[in-house]
Amino acid sequence: MADINAYKSAGVNVEAGYESTRLIKEDVKRTLTPYVLSELGGFGGAVELPEGIKKPVLVSGTDGVGTKLMIAMQMHRNDTVGIDAVAMCVNDIICSGAQPLFFLDYIACGTNEPRRIAEIVSGVAEGCVQSECALVGGETAEMPGMYLPDDYDIAGFAVGVADKDKLITGEKIKAGDVLIGLPSAGVHSNGFSLIRKIVRDNRLHLRDFYPELGETLGDALLRPTMIYVKALKGLAEKYDILGMSHITGGGFYENIPRMLPAGLGAVVKANVVPVPKIFRFLQENGDLSDESMYSTFNMGVGMICAVAPENADGLVDALRERGTEAAVIGHVEESKEKIRIEF
Repeated sequence: MADINAYKSAGVNVEAGYESTRLIKEDVKRTLTPYVLSELGGFGGAVELPEGIKKPVLVSGTDGVGTKLMIAMQMHRNDTVGIDAVAMCVNDIICSGAQPLFFLDYIACGTNEPRRIAEIVSGVAEGCVQSECALVGGETAEMPGMYLPDDYDIAGFAVGVADKDKLITGEKIKAGDVLIGLPSAGVHSNGFSLIRKIVRDNRLHLRDFYPELGETLGDALLRPTMIYVKALKGLAEKYDILGMSHITGGGFYENIPRMLPAGLGAVVKANVVPVPKIFRFLQENGDLSDESMYSTFNMGVGMICAVAPENADGLVDALRERGTEAAVIGHVEESKEKIRIEF
């Protein structure tokens, strides 16, 4: 106990760490899948591969939530950013046609306040449930001096599996193929440094209700990132999805070209998928051009799939049957220009 007290005098509360672990156990349990072989508290998470995959390929992704966390901390709302952390990872790995298997989180904080940590992890668990992957481990690092007492950061790491012969690489995309857009829930987890500047420059208040939004600014900004795992599960092979793009940092201009072979460009029609009110609010208050908006934000489209024309209607209908109001938003053409947006 003397050693624990000595560490506590340096600003690290080991007992708070034990309490955090106790509080998150039930949330972790609800994420476990039949493939998990280990229990919470071990030194490593053991997960076996599903049967029936002829040539298993592991697909991994890691990401964080960025400065959206500053909005969450100002609003004292910590139960959704964990969803964002999971979404940013699993949405990336499904672009390869992989099914997420497991997720690990890393939380760094100035002071380990167990109930706040539990709130964060509850969001992580919810994100894992939504993506059908298991939360098999994580780390909470109390780092006084590195972070202010009430500050924290969260990052994550996900691993999925795909059959090598069924990987989605984009290499089969050709001119004439169709682009299907899946709607976003809002801003998701990108562009928040610009957002915070707009809020600061216009003296906007996160807790204020804005009629043009129909809610408080903080509520609109903290809506968690959409997770597309269940919406797309089983559809890649059925409708021969050729390429996928998760619209994150860099918006349309950076992310769509990442799935296209050389010599091809994308033509995208703006506003086909309804644009959430928060984007027009930010554009007007930030005095931003359409080009700036589409190069920073998802503008209502969180994921894009490329398919042959004969498969487009079937994929759209299948997604809509699952509650995702997808729509044809463009096509692929031979072009030196990687992307052209028609406003």
